[in-house]
Amino acid sequence: MPSPDALAGLRVIEMGQLIAGPFAGKTLGDFGAEVIKIEAPSGGDPLRSWRMLDAGGTSVWWQVQSRNKRSLALDLREAEGQAIARRLIAEADVLIENFRPGTLEGWGLGYEELAKLNPGLVMLRISGYGQSGPYRDRPGFGVIGEAMGGLRHLTGEPGKVPVRCGVSIGDTLAALHGVIGVLTALYHRKVNGGRGQVIDVALHEAVFNVMESLIPEYGAFGAVREAAGSALPGIAPSNAYRCRDGYVLVAGNGDSIFKRLMTAIGRADLAADAQLANNVGRVARVAEIDAAIQAWTEPLSVAEVLERLAPVGVPAGKVYTARDIAEDPHYRARDMLLTQRTQSGEELLVPGIVPKLLGTPGGLHRAAPTLGGDTDAVLREVGLSEAQIAALRERGVVA
Repeated sequence: MPSPDALAGLRVIEMGQLIAGPFAGKTLGDFGAEVIKIEAPSGGDPLRSWRMLDAGGTSVWWQVQSRNKRSLALDLREAEGQAIARRLIAEADVLIENFRPGTLEGWGLGYEELAKLNPGLVMLRISGYGQSGPYRDRPGFGVIGEAMGGLRHLTGEPGKVPVRCGVSIGDTLAALHGVIGVLTALYHRKVNGGRGQVIDVALHEAVFNVMESLIPEYGAFGAVREAAGSALPGIAPSNAYRCRDGYVLVAGNGDSIFKRLMTAIGRADLAADAQLANNVGRVARVAEIDAAIQAWTEPLSVAEVLERLAPVGVPAGKVYTARDIAEDPHYRARDMLLTQRTQSGEELLVPGIVPKLLGTPGGLHRAAPTLGGDTDAVLREVGLSEAQIAALRERGVVA
């Protein structure tokens, strides 16, 4: 019977910490890759203690980010630690790292040296500004990538301070682009003689890649897109509208959808208006259209709006909170809310696996590891004796 894990048999070595690199490792691990996470013996990945902690003092974010991974507590600053890393990488398919450019080279772990040991190695490198260019040596976090990539300028209300989207979207976008690069490189390795390569992902470039028509509009018209609050500039109607108990999002920007929406809110006159039959005409009169929709939603509850728009095929939705997600039957029906048992035995509600592969869906096979919880097992696998492991532990090279 085939494995439910599309990436079973793939060995990944994960270096680095926090979000971008580890999220890429987590995504590969969800689909069955063996992921060995190398952490500093003292403290490990700082994400272990970020935000809200469980009863054992470990971040619940860590429990999700590091599921399906093994932890090797290894000091890469030490020559002995670097030698062990080389032994691991020599047998690996993928190496993920998100240190500042030049860090691995300083440890003798640059791609040119590693490729001599393992010509098929695929190396994912995620950094703030990439491995080349005048900014390569600058420190870069996701928030800076969001700003340089053009996203921050578009968030929030016009003329006000740019705001976060609420999560570390720059890091996550970089991780997902990295996973695309890894899978592409693995396919190329398979069909083109077994050679690996480097995937160079810059945080700001990952953000920039999803900025839609931002640059073509500037290049063609000199237009600089600005923040527009909850609206979608140039596409109408698509906005958040106030109800008596909150806000509802309505996207009536398709030509036929617009007519159905206007009919549903009692504005048959707008549905029949020839000037509003296409998006160009609607954008010219968007304030009028938004006012009509707002007048209809304001006395209604969010639930009432959704109940009236769903049967006529108008896309609309409430603004979900964590509680809304956790209680939503659709999330449950699609296995997007799973229960995971931590190393300390606690049950934790966690996000499911995305995307949905119907033949090889992946799964939650291992709880997030304790720091160094797999050190001895991994070192034995690369040929170290119990005496050698004990000596390394005594010198603080491993934990």
